[in-house]
Amino acid sequence: MRELWRVLAGRVARLAAGLHQTWRRSLQVRVVTITLVSSSLLVGGFAYLIADKITNILLENAETDVRLRLSSGSDYAAKQLSLYNQAQEAQLQDTIDGTVNYLAGGDPQQVSGVVVGIIADDYTGIIEPRFSPDVEVGPLISRELRATVAGGNIASQIRTGRLAADPTKYLVYGSPVPTSFGQVELYYLVPLTRQDATAADARATVVATGAALVLLLGLLAALVTRLVVTPVRVAARTAQRLSAGLLDQRMVVNGEDDLALLAASFNQMATNLQRQIVRLEEMSRLQRRFTSDVSHELRTPLTTVRMAADLIFAERDEFDPAVARSAELLQAELDRFEELLTDLLEISRFDAGFAMLDAEPTDLVPVVHRVADRLAGLAERVGVAIELDVPDAPVIAEVDPRRVERVLRNLVGNAVEHGEAKPVLITLGHDQTAVAITVRDQGVGLKPGEEKLVFNRFWRADPSRARQTGGTGLGLSISLEDARLHGGWLEAWGAPGQGAQFRLTLPARAGDRLTTSPLRLVPGDAALPFGGPRDGGLLAIGSGTGGSLAIGPAPATGDRAEMGS
Repeated sequence: MRELWRVLAGRVARLAAGLHQTWRRSLQVRVVTITLVSSSLLVGGFAYLIADKITNILLENAETDVRLRLSSGSDYAAKQLSLYNQAQEAQLQDTIDGTVNYLAGGDPQQVSGVVVGIIADDYTGIIEPRFSPDVEVGPLISRELRATVAGGNIASQIRTGRLAADPTKYLVYGSPVPTSFGQVELYYLVPLTRQDATAADARATVVATGAALVLLLGLLAALVTRLVVTPVRVAARTAQRLSAGLLDQRMVVNGEDDLALLAASFNQMATNLQRQIVRLEEMSRLQRRFTSDVSHELRTPLTTVRMAADLIFAERDEFDPAVARSAELLQAELDRFEELLTDLLEISRFDAGFAMLDAEPTDLVPVVHRVADRLAGLAERVGVAIELDVPDAPVIAEVDPRRVERVLRNLVGNAVEHGEAKPVLITLGHDQTAVAITVRDQGVGLKPGEEKLVFNRFWRADPSRARQTGGTGLGLSISLEDARLHGGWLEAWGAPGQGAQFRLTLPARAGDRLTTSPLRLVPGDAALPFGGPRDGGLLAIGSGTGGSLAIGPAPATGDRAEMGS
């Protein structure tokens, strides 16, 4: 039994959820439902008022008719009984019987089923109560009614009783009849069967008419709503196709009404958008092609200049100091120029959507060690110590090792560049679903608002600062694209005077979706300005080709985030 209740409860819950979903998603269902409910309440109220009014009118007509007959019957009975001065007279009972029979059946206007009777309470045992037809009317004439009539007043009540086969509702009227020997009581018991039947028919007619009206209103609301909702749904579907890249989609324009104007305006908007998008795509394509072509075309003269510069640089010891210094500067700038061309070609591949991920199971521990070893010379020159916090066991993830190493080189190089002669800490962490690498420096940090710009192309925190690495300004932008290509996150945190920390989070298996990171973004030793040592600071999450960022308070624990695309 309990299992049955559980199954029924589950079905009811699913049905309620389905109805709720339909109510939320369908404007037509909401409009039709509201129309049916409101019209049902309105029609039901009017039907009740009309049925009650008809019932009251029928009852009033019956009461009026009974009062008229009761008045004429009282006068007739008074005339017939006025011949007797004593209740003991022999012919009095016969006269009462004849009067009752006449009033019950002799009146040509008398309604069939009416019971007429005369009662003389003061002469019980002398004058017998007489009713025509001869039925037991005791349950229909209450004591209260008889007491009122005996007091000399006309009274009435509605009672239900069984004088024949079926229970019947009667309108009972009583009136005193004065005589020479005292007072008798005249009663009319009129059945309300015809009035009840008429009222029932009227109520049924009103209910049927109201139900038909409600259904008609519902159908009308559904039709009108459909006429309005259908073009809106078509517009929504067309807009979805447009957003999916099907720029040739248009709405069908029928007629010249407001909906036709909406469809025409929508089509004109779609045409303008298509024209602008095609124009922008063409401009973007030309720009990417220009960048790629220029980068490729510059390689030939750059190779020639490189050969000449290498020859000059090799013979610099034979030149005077000024010329030797110029040769060294030429060699350094050519190295930077080659790096810039390489980065431009890489950016153009990302922009064109041609970048491919060559993922393979890779141990990230030696990758981190290799990056630290390659940047050890630079770190030694600027007086920065590179510290590693990596597991002893292998950390395997399905990644592109070349791209991950390039991201780490950019992050560690920037940390060394801005380290202010303080240690740079590289931490590697992992769990069942993700691996993460953080690069923490103790330099000047990031000022408020700079987190928005840190992944922008060619952006520098301090343009006047002398660079040690000769970077191109595209490193973090390329790193962000490499992280996105893996389906991972590249995030930045910074606070003035407390340095900065970058975190790279990648899925352990290629194609998986990230939900959390094994390492915290906000360092545990950061004294942040929003109260607690671990809640506050600024969080910058790279999320776009252009490096747009979402800025907000850094999470204290967990560091859950969703990277935009």
